[in-house]
Amino acid sequence: MNTGLDYPVMGSPDAGNTAWVLASAAMVLLMTPGLAFFYGGMVRAKSVLNMMMMSLSAIGVVWVLWVLYGYSMVFGESSLGGWIGDPRQFAGLTELVGGTYSAGSGPVDIPLVGTVPALVFVAFQAGFAMVTVALVSGAVADRMRFVPWVVFAGVWATLVYFPVAHWVFALDGLTARTGGWIANELRAIDFAGGTAVEINAGAAGLALAVVVGKRRGWPREAMRPHNLPAVMVGAGLLWFGWFGFNAGSSLAADGVAAVALINTMGAGAVSMVAWLVVEKIRDGKATSFGAASGVVAGLVAITPSCTAVTPIGALGVGAAAGVACALAIGLKYRFGYDDSLDVVGVHLVGGVVGTLMIGLLASSSMPPGVDGLLYGGGLAQLGRQAVAVVVVLTYSFVVTAAIAAAVKLTIGVRADPQHEVDGIDEHEHAESAYEFASTHGGGGLFGKTAPPA
Repeated sequence: MNTGLDYPVMGSPDAGNTAWVLASAAMVLLMTPGLAFFYGGMVRAKSVLNMMMMSLSAIGVVWVLWVLYGYSMVFGESSLGGWIGDPRQFAGLTELVGGTYSAGSGPVDIPLVGTVPALVFVAFQAGFAMVTVALVSGAVADRMRFVPWVVFAGVWATLVYFPVAHWVFALDGLTARTGGWIANELRAIDFAGGTAVEINAGAAGLALAVVVGKRRGWPREAMRPHNLPAVMVGAGLLWFGWFGFNAGSSLAADGVAAVALINTMGAGAVSMVAWLVVEKIRDGKATSFGAASGVVAGLVAITPSCTAVTPIGALGVGAAAGVACALAIGLKYRFGYDDSLDVVGVHLVGGVVGTLMIGLLASSSMPPGVDGLLYGGGLAQLGRQAVAVVVVLTYSFVVTAAIAAAVKLTIGVRADPQHEVDGIDEHEHAESAYEFASTHGGGGLFGKTAPPA
């Protein structure tokens, strides 16, 4: 294998590691349709298709940009002191599809990231970008038009997600000589995206919700989830995909992946219990909606810390996230921002909790080899984690607000008042999620019956 400074590094992939990252890439991709179910079940019946389309459209929008320049912006040679990758280096992925192949024995000298084919890593990381963009949409459910959302999603991915992902995920020597500043200069620990994915999406959701404005009738009118089974199915799909999200980030079928997997399981489980306990004490009932939300809160929090804490530490992270997020979802009523599906309460708060708790609960017995404050490590790592939180949160909020304001001023973002009252599925997509009654025997394309013979 070429271990010099030329990128991409060429060599023969490890079959076992490649198989694991291929599977993980598929699991991460499933998270975006899973999120569509999760979010879709939370909204009212009249806007469920619009909500699901906002999630699913992220796959198409992000993939096009990822191939053209997004992957290169994230994993290209760093410039401006670790703030952005070279968008030209891997543009179009042309440098990653070459190599030599041996008939009958597979590839023998192809571009690699670690020990897996570079193209597998491209697909794996694309799933992160897709689900992050989709997460933001939950903050503006029931009221944002589809075309402005697609425009916003493309610009936001370019100006916010790609730079922040470079700061966090581009390790020196992984895909280029120098990578992002948070990972390499600040040395904050974020294994799978507590800052780049969760805090980034949560801060963006808050900014977008403020610019777009409140739903009509909120908070006076009850706006309850219309399909709780769909919410629970979505949570299950997210939990399944999260094993690939976290354990797959090791890029190898090894002990690091095993630690990430077991901690992901533990944090999700205990966070669900913690959320239900808060509900029972506060409201007198433990709900299915709370169970699903608690699982996601724990998964969010363990994402940055899944290899830095022990299995007992993971239980602590999950418990803290379950309690904090269950309490945080009420903040929107106190401060008056309409975060429809609690992107702020779950993803921003959960991401902050998980990222900061590394500075408290990290153990040097785990792969990063760092002790947090409660393990005798002092305040240094906690300070690094706090800087990463503040910078990502601030950057994402400010730039997102600017993007949203620009879209609002140019093409508008808000559904027509009457369309919002009637339901934006019908007006934005000419469809209805549920056909409760029909005057004819069957419907053809777009729900229209065939003319009589």
